[in-house]
Amino acid sequence: MFSRILTLFKKDILLEFRQKHTFYGILLYIASTIFVLYLSIDRPDANVWNGLFWVIQLFICVNAVAKSFLQENRGRMLYFYSISSPVEFIIAKMCYNLLLMVLMSLLSLLLFAIFLDNPVTNTLWFTGIVILGGASVSIVFTLMSAIAAKAQQNAALIAILGFPVILPQLLLLMRLSKAAFAEVFREGAVLQLAALITGLDVLVIAMAIILFPYLWKD
Repeated sequence: MFSRILTLFKKDILLEFRQKHTFYGILLYIASTIFVLYLSIDRPDANVWNGLFWVIQLFICVNAVAKSFLQENRGRMLYFYSISSPVEFIIAKMCYNLLLMVLMSLLSLLLFAIFLDNPVTNTLWFTGIVILGGASVSIVFTLMSAIAAKAQQNAALIAILGFPVILPQLLLLMRLSKAAFAEVFREGAVLQLAALITGLDVLVIAMAIILFPYLWKD
């Protein structure tokens, strides 16, 4: 099972390298968005900086993960159906999107620090929160992409279905990341919120493993 998941994971990486225009398009979207913010706001305060960062991560994830299942045509999905199980396929997709979104989130953090200053007091903790947040939103939108791919390839459904699910996670991430801006750092409260977000991620993964086989049979 692990070898098949790894093979599917490598397949997505190889496809990304072959279709570099998509990857570069996401990078251009990140850089241009942050540069426009720099021209319009320059040095926002900590609360605005934090809110803008997570809202941009949301839109980056929609652009990066939306193509996850929408690029798979019916013939290719039939081929995957014959060589792997639905659980292996969805786990491989989640792992790939998680890696992609974590890289995009870290790049966004770097550009934010360069162009919009860096009001974060505890950079190490905030970086860990960014990695956790990137993983969380990628897991949610991978499942939403799988559902939308079965609804006549309608990418708009990803945002419609994902918004009620991602909103609580996004609010928790904003609240969690505020701790990294405070001069007095309460580690216990941060760990509790991080555990809650991780629990939601585990719940979404469990939902994907249970529900995706029914989509797979369609």
